[in-house]
Amino acid sequence: MKYPKEYLDEIKTRLKVSTVVSKSVALKKRGKEYVGLSPFKNEKTPSFTVNDEKEFYHCFATSEHGNIFDFVMKTQNFKFGEAVKHLAQLAGMQPYMFSKKDEEREEKWKEYLSIYNQYVDFYHNELLKNETHSNVRDYLKNRFLGKEEVKKFKIGYIEKNPNYFNKLKNEFSEQALVDSGLFYFDEKNKTFVERFRGRLIFPINNISGQPIALGGRIIEKLDYLAKYINSPETFFFKKGLNLYNLDLARKLSNKLNHIYLVEGYMDVVGLSKNGIENAVANLGTSLTERQILTLNQFFDDIIICFDGDESGYKAALRAAENSIKELKPEKQISFLFLPDKEDPDSYVNKNGKDNFINFTKQSKLSIHHFIFSHYKKQTENNPSSMAIFEKKLREIANTIKDDFIKKYVLEYFLEKISELTPYSNQNKKKFYVKSTKSLASTKKHYNESQSLTGVELKEFSLLYLVMNNLKLLQSNIHLIENIKLFTKVNKQIFELVLEKLKSVEHIKIDDLKLDKQLLDKINKFAPIKHILKNKSDDDNQIIELLEDTSRDLMNYDLEFRIQELESKFSKDLSEATFNELKELKKKQNIN
Repeated sequence: MKYPKEYLDEIKTRLKVSTVVSKSVALKKRGKEYVGLSPFKNEKTPSFTVNDEKEFYHCFATSEHGNIFDFVMKTQNFKFGEAVKHLAQLAGMQPYMFSKKDEEREEKWKEYLSIYNQYVDFYHNELLKNETHSNVRDYLKNRFLGKEEVKKFKIGYIEKNPNYFNKLKNEFSEQALVDSGLFYFDEKNKTFVERFRGRLIFPINNISGQPIALGGRIIEKLDYLAKYINSPETFFFKKGLNLYNLDLARKLSNKLNHIYLVEGYMDVVGLSKNGIENAVANLGTSLTERQILTLNQFFDDIIICFDGDESGYKAALRAAENSIKELKPEKQISFLFLPDKEDPDSYVNKNGKDNFINFTKQSKLSIHHFIFSHYKKQTENNPSSMAIFEKKLREIANTIKDDFIKKYVLEYFLEKISELTPYSNQNKKKFYVKSTKSLASTKKHYNESQSLTGVELKEFSLLYLVMNNLKLLQSNIHLIENIKLFTKVNKQIFELVLEKLKSVEHIKIDDLKLDKQLLDKINKFAPIKHILKNKSDDDNQIIELLEDTSRDLMNYDLEFRIQELESKFSKDLSEATFNELKELKKKQNIN
């Protein structure tokens, strides 16, 4: 049997070509494409290109060309079925089993799509062409939406007493129509009712662009009706697995690395109208881990922007605690809080695209900063409250799946707590007056620091320790000469310091002739400076801190090498690779 086209298409839409290829080829961005060394030929000059927009790779050295299925088949010697299973797993999809049950499901899926396509097309055309719907068009006009937005998002309108069910039942069974979620049976009146009657409808498409559910909004102020309703969950639609407008927004991932996650359909449409098309909405439920994972496949920075009211804030907090679990070193999750009583749609219509983008740059908070700030507001100035505060933050940090991120988020939380209680571990009876930064300088400091990776911050700590203890380390140079750094600029600084330590008899910080901006950046952001304040005169403790920092950097190196070997072993399955991998993991456990 053949795999259904829809199944293969969904794998292709969930996985960018660069995501699949980068598992085995080191790629660099060049314009709209990625380039790398050919996996099909030994070469020194890159001749291998990947184009996510066109969904293919091409090797100029060997003329090899194809999509993600071709790549996996050729590089891993898989048959087509094996490649499909491999990529489906990578895309987070269930394997296709080819059972009788799957055949029946496939037929139901085609029927389901046909119902939705006909339904959406009919009511979209009704909105565009039916002259009796002038009141609906006036409503859209008042919301600053015109024909262009209606067509782009295929918005429709269902009158209050529709009878489209009677037309569809000529082609589909009553059970299939009810199973679609578009209709339900009214037991009292013994008739089938259209769920979205009297509402604007917003088609919710799957990632391939096919309508699988609806969102509906009333256009009148009727307190006895919910303003928004969504399709009920069906066999083919699960709210926690889908996002409104992802089918269109994902196509922008080659140009933009960030995506706005908002609450409502009108927010997405309003942002799009104002030129901000990289926006999706969750579907009336709490944000799920699966939704975050899906967005991470396309974008590096998720900016969660909910309404500027109490319910929006509570939804943001739930989203933060759910999504922090999926945080990864190369990904960011941020929060943007709008002024009170504003939502993205109203804000962008009042202030325009440029203002919205500038507001984002100035005001967005990283996820760990938001969580810390929220729970800090709940504390009182007593030991019990602070203990509950720290316990809660530790629990949240421990939910993070990535060990590196978990470590540095926890470190961030604990360092921030230590700033609040600077003398908690000292028996000093002194009055302490905490100097506070202005809101503007705090915000600026935070915005600068959130772009730094955990590795960079650890390297800053090492450089800070070395540069503030040059005399001590000149006589103990063996402690630092074998330390490996990863960031290019930090590596260059460290090599320069080592060279000077070995060649100059009595070295001072000025002898290093470091760029002042770089020096200021290290002094400003090195996390260890807070710990060093109270240990600056104790050589033994400084050496101990240095050894801890060195051990952390060594673990980074081990982790990277282990990942490389695991990738290599999955391909060659050689005993030599396995033994090398085993030895590295032993070292990792020792450290």
